[in-house]
Amino acid sequence: MKRDLLEITDLSSPECLALLQRAVELKSVRRHGGYAHVLQGRTLAMVFEKASTRTRVSFDVAMHQLGGHALMMAARDIQIGRGESIQDTARVLSRYVDGIMLRTFEHGTIVDLARHATVPVINGLTDLAHPCQVLADLQTCLENFGDVTPLHVAWIGDGNNMANSWINAARVLGFSLTLACPPGYDPHAPTLDEALAWNPAIRVVRDPAEAARGAHVINTDVWASMGQEAEQAEREIAFAGFQVNEDLMAQAAPNAIFLHCLPAHRGEEVTAGVIDGPQSRVFDQAENRLHIQKAILEWLMGGRRLV
Repeated sequence: MKRDLLEITDLSSPECLALLQRAVELKSVRRHGGYAHVLQGRTLAMVFEKASTRTRVSFDVAMHQLGGHALMMAARDIQIGRGESIQDTARVLSRYVDGIMLRTFEHGTIVDLARHATVPVINGLTDLAHPCQVLADLQTCLENFGDVTPLHVAWIGDGNNMANSWINAARVLGFSLTLACPPGYDPHAPTLDEALAWNPAIRVVRDPAEAARGAHVINTDVWASMGQEAEQAEREIAFAGFQVNEDLMAQAAPNAIFLHCLPAHRGEEVTAGVIDGPQSRVFDQAENRLHIQKAILEWLMGGRRLV
């Protein structure tokens, strides 16, 4: 039976931990030798309805390093951009390629794609979830702390797709997570409610300092994501006081790290002193997109067992 990665909850806890460990191993391989071309002759279709830097480059390079080929398609350049149904697109692409990565707006689009595709489907980002990014973030945590399960993670800002995927990760792995969000910008309520049934150590608060206090990881994102640019001025007012700055970082554990999925707006959601400072791991985090995606591709398209 085929597997897909649409949300982190598609993984069990042992599978998630094994995937993270495999990504660490693949990172070491890159620095000390070559890769086995486990995806020789395999092709990944990459379909983009949203702009991308890290997702596009990391999946493309990952496929190349594993011996396969990545085919980049902007939605406007294929028939889906002219009204072809997602069901027909899924069926057609499944006849040509060995896997599909989609970066889109509505989460229902990727759910429909996975339902009708006969090859594995990977979520490169939807408005609901960004699992590949948070898995790369968890790899970064693993590298810094040796274990992710005892950590306390703080999310500061918008309850967006990143926040939702951190909630899913806390549900699967059981770590403590506190999200500080302004009123009206909470995470997806069903995602939060379902996670709380598995892990009661997930909280939403209004005070960023409360979330940051004693945290091992301080996390944020832009205040207005793609498609929300018209709300920028309104959001700047709502998010006043939610900037990650030196004072907020001082509330965290002494060995805390700062994460941001990028792109970042210095002077808005984070100060330059934090994102470019000694506690920042944002470029390790960005690099780890490559390694976690190699682990995902090995698993879904190369037949590698996780557990």
